[in-house]
Amino acid sequence: MKDLSRRNFIRTGLTGIVGITAACTGLGKLKAAPREVMVDNVKLGKSGLQVSRIALGTGTVGGSNASNQTRLGMEQFVKMARHGYDRGVRFFDMADSYGSHKYVGEAIKTLPREKVTLLTKIWTHEDGSDRIAPVRESLDRYRQEMGTDYIDIVLMHCLMRGGWSNNRKHYMDGLAKAKQDGIIKAVGVSCHNWDAMVEAVDSPWVDVIMARVNPFQTLMDNTPDAVKELLGKAKKKGIGVIGMKIFGEGRNVSDEEREQSFKFALTEGNVHCMTLGMESIDQVDDAVNRVMRLVKA
Repeated sequence: MKDLSRRNFIRTGLTGIVGITAACTGLGKLKAAPREVMVDNVKLGKSGLQVSRIALGTGTVGGSNASNQTRLGMEQFVKMARHGYDRGVRFFDMADSYGSHKYVGEAIKTLPREKVTLLTKIWTHEDGSDRIAPVRESLDRYRQEMGTDYIDIVLMHCLMRGGWSNNRKHYMDGLAKAKQDGIIKAVGVSCHNWDAMVEAVDSPWVDVIMARVNPFQTLMDNTPDAVKELLGKAKKKGIGVIGMKIFGEGRNVSDEEREQSFKFALTEGNVHCMTLGMESIDQVDDAVNRVMRLVKA
């Protein structure tokens, strides 16, 4: 991996407008946090990776190769992502279905590759489907779109039922081979189902789990107590745990709810870090300020 860390990129400064969801929810009007506050880094279980406690999610209302983040336009997205990097948000959460690879690729052109963490997700089908493509071909395309030689984390995207470890061996074997070859560093799953998450915690193949976590049980796979107990088991086994849907996919975004959500994730949710679908600089600043205040409390 020595050669992979030598790549440096040219800095780009761009301007633009605020995001669609930010305007609708009022989050775009949040006050900026003090610029000196930066997000800290955490160990992501036994994956061997250190990541920023907050990841910039790029899949809000995502699908069909677009999301609210890509709908900002390239200039505004890059401006927000660069601002996040300056505040310590150096972990980027993508997926092939979001169409966000090239946006993050443009944002990190200026940055030393070894200082950012890139996560993406691959959509999967049961073995035997005629829609299955070679995993390495997909990973090669992803890397080209991002402008990187390697990807830190690749997850099987949106697992919605159990049994995946038996019917998706094509993807598991392909990702394991890519990990062995140094193309990716860690593998895992993004869960949207309780049985799928239970299976992930018990799987020796899984390095990282992305799970829905919030105190309101909004779009979660079980009760907050059940989820945090299961994720606690995952952490004890050394699995890296990334919380998602922290605000219930935008359903819990009042000032009080944001505070509750962050506090739950940081103190009870048994996650190492969280991904947030931020759409403006103000949202980045609010998240950094709140999270670090709670971490230091």
